[in-house]
Amino acid sequence: MVDSPGRITLWGVEVFVATAEEGSISAAARRLGASPSAVSQQLSNLETALGTSLLIRNARPVALTAAGDLFRRRASSILNEAALARAELAMADMAQLTRFRIGMIEDFEADVTPALLTHLAAELPQCQFQLATGASHSLFDQLEARALDVIIAAEMGAEGDWIEVHPLLEEGFVVAAPKGMFTAGTASDLRAQLQTKALVQYTTRHHMGRLLAAHLARQNLRPDHRFELDSYHAILALVAQGVGWTILTPLALHRAQRFAPDLEVFALPFPPLSRRISLFARRDSLQDMPAEVAVVMRDILQRQIIHPNVTAHPFMRDVLEVI
Repeated sequence: MVDSPGRITLWGVEVFVATAEEGSISAAARRLGASPSAVSQQLSNLETALGTSLLIRNARPVALTAAGDLFRRRASSILNEAALARAELAMADMAQLTRFRIGMIEDFEADVTPALLTHLAAELPQCQFQLATGASHSLFDQLEARALDVIIAAEMGAEGDWIEVHPLLEEGFVVAAPKGMFTAGTASDLRAQLQTKALVQYTTRHHMGRLLAAHLARQNLRPDHRFELDSYHAILALVAQGVGWTILTPLALHRAQRFAPDLEVFALPFPPLSRRISLFARRDSLQDMPAEVAVVMRDILQRQIIHPNVTAHPFMRDVLEVI
């Protein structure tokens, strides 16, 4: 069905906001999963309905006219109200919810995500589920842009007042090394040995990598490193082959279990470092649903993450905790 020119539609408003935020029609189309021509047509229809130009399309990036800047403030309110209305209707009968968009860090894609989606599919039989996986910063961007309803990601310390937070998991970082690279001993022994071998480092382009690099610097540890990668599998493959050692989270090790037979895992031989995984949603947009999903997630994490990791490495009892 084609929207009639002269009518203001919710889709047209969403297209306008996406274009204003992304700065280009093509980027807005990618974000919305539409074609650039469809986005351009929606913008033209909206401008016709309002009787004014909203965008300077030949600017790079696309710029707002004075009218566009004024309408953008109203548009955000319109989308917020629409999201709230949708949530209220859904909460009146959750079994009738027809769409749920969830973002999940890649750490959970192998087992936790399927378990959660299976549970939700049984609870919401009429619902279509849309899943996005990626790095935490990317998921936050999509949540802010209203492209996702809920995300499960690492806390990054910059959450705004518009976000509601449901903590799920606290996990400490650990050392992973090839079997036999380091001899058993005290923490100070291991710390000294770390300095003599190369580090396979998680990329500092991501928040977790910067967190790790800063922590190592505070311990006055500056091991040689030739590799800085953004893939857990690639890092642990190199470690398993004896290239060096690494510091990662238990979730990273859990995700790359096929390398486990060739690895040894140790507690950090210096002050601990941890990160928190939480569920985030736009405040008051889904009422009780985020909290209910968080309850389900904690149970899945206890079964799928905590139990197998503590069984394999008992010291992780002090490293992993559902919260």
